Amino acid sequence: MKRKVLKVHPQDNVIVALTDLKKNETVEENGQIYTLQEDIPAKHKFTETALETGDAIRMYGVLVGRAKQPLAAGMRISVGNVQHAASDFKLAEQRKTDWHTPDVSAWQQRTFQGFHRADGSVGTGNYWLVIPLVFCENRNVDVLREALVEELGYGRPKKYAAFARQLAEQYRKGADAGSILETVYTEKENGAMNARLFENVDGVKFLTHEGGCGGIRQDAQTLCGLLAGYITHANVAGATVLSLGCQNAQAAMLQEEIKKRSPNFSKPLFILDQQQIGTEQELISTAVKQTFTGLMEANKVTRQPAPLSKLVIGLECGGSDGFSGISANPAIGYTSDLLVALGGSVILSEFPELCGVEQEMSDRCVKDTDALRFIDLMRTYQRRAEEAGSGFDMNPSPGNIKDGLITDAIKSAGAAKKGGTSPVVDVLDYPNKVTQPGLNLLCTPGNDVESTTAEVGAGASIVLFTTGLGTPTGNPVAPVLKVSSSTKLYNKMPDIIDINTGTIIDGEESIQQAGERILDYVIQVASGITPAKSVVNGQDDFIPWKRGVSL
Repeated sequence: MKRKVLKVHPQDNVIVALTDLKKNETVEENGQIYTLQEDIPAKHKFTETALETGDAIRMYGVLVGRAKQPLAAGMRISVGNVQHAASDFKLAEQRKTDWHTPDVSAWQQRTFQGFHRADGSVGTGNYWLVIPLVFCENRNVDVLREALVEELGYGRPKKYAAFARQLAEQYRKGADAGSILETVYTEKENGAMNARLFENVDGVKFLTHEGGCGGIRQDAQTLCGLLAGYITHANVAGATVLSLGCQNAQAAMLQEEIKKRSPNFSKPLFILDQQQIGTEQELISTAVKQTFTGLMEANKVTRQPAPLSKLVIGLECGGSDGFSGISANPAIGYTSDLLVALGGSVILSEFPELCGVEQEMSDRCVKDTDALRFIDLMRTYQRRAEEAGSGFDMNPSPGNIKDGLITDAIKSAGAAKKGGTSPVVDVLDYPNKVTQPGLNLLCTPGNDVESTTAEVGAGASIVLFTTGLGTPTGNPVAPVLKVSSSTKLYNKMPDIIDINTGTIIDGEESIQQAGERILDYVIQVASGITPAKSVVNGQDDFIPWKRGVSL
């Protein structure tokens, strides 16, 4: 029989509903019988015992809130009767870096087919970048996109163009709004696409943005650091950079940031200055010619076997729900532990979503200096949010709250499960790049696209992205694998979800089994065998973080 409820940690005093429960229904967990005082929707929690005003509410073994009023046993906790609360944190006298290393004997000889770079890194893809140094060049980047994408065979089928033509034809024949709305969409062929000219190049990607000038000079430096992270990325063969010439984000600043990340940088890199070149025609024609020769060079690189230690995995969540912290997040946490044990690198980011587990994460830092850096980054981030009239307690979105994540600490305690149990080997501030194998913490917002953009800029060659509500986030150069927390979501949105961990909720497999299955899937994607849904859908999200308050 499928279990109805779950007590996540022995110290918890709230119970998770795994299915919709009715008022007066009795349920059992670990030999304890609970009678429900009201309906409890799936993913939400109810009190294990009676609570008084101010009493602590614990989940995942940590403080996640306090009762705002007396609560009887079996009552649903909500934003109306619980307020956010989290434990304080400080530098511990001793590190807690012991962990149960998983058995990886079955994976030791496994490889993936990747693109080997001169610096020793190995990519899961092979892309060419076209990047503006300033927003003034976005239009010229779009002109390059129009010139290159279709002609080189990287165009995408225009799935809905035929449907729009159908509606237009109905309108011309006098159809009214009712008839238009009743028209059923059917996918039709839209003509043959050009064959890919450079078969070993996965695409030409265009990273337009709204930065590079205005703001403060630190914004320009940070943007150049992020762009340098993409140019030096293992999934990138080379880049064409368009500069206006007078902006804050100067070409020399970009080259300085590239050198920080790759002292012996040798990829093809073309930087064109519009104010030096002159006319648009000269700028664009030169950019097209240089990009074409760069693609010829990039096409010489082919996939070759590489050990799994060369993988760098970003860990992300978005559109989370009450199941995320007990299925999808711990599942990729186990995948993370497997990869760390194999010598690979993983990145855990979204610092606002580590609120409440700061002590655990700082205690797991191998070095005191990293623990202190993490504590300082968390406190500084929280202080700036409060100065802006907000705070980490305002982080849960309406969708999070509706589906059971009613305080930031509940959300955070579940989100932290993505990082598994391995020690923290490095703490990075945005937009720095990963240099250490093992679990790395990267300071980013909780915003899905800003954080994913940052993780890839830090070196993630694949991102594991858990979701309970359904989020179509992708990235221009790294596959973003969507991992659903429930089977219901997996079946509802198969066009954007890659992996289902609702099997854990359904009692069909353990967290460990799901984590191993995910690693198998990662290897298939890394080898170019199985495409990520985000890649199939052309989901090329790219939003640089300006270091302002973003939760």
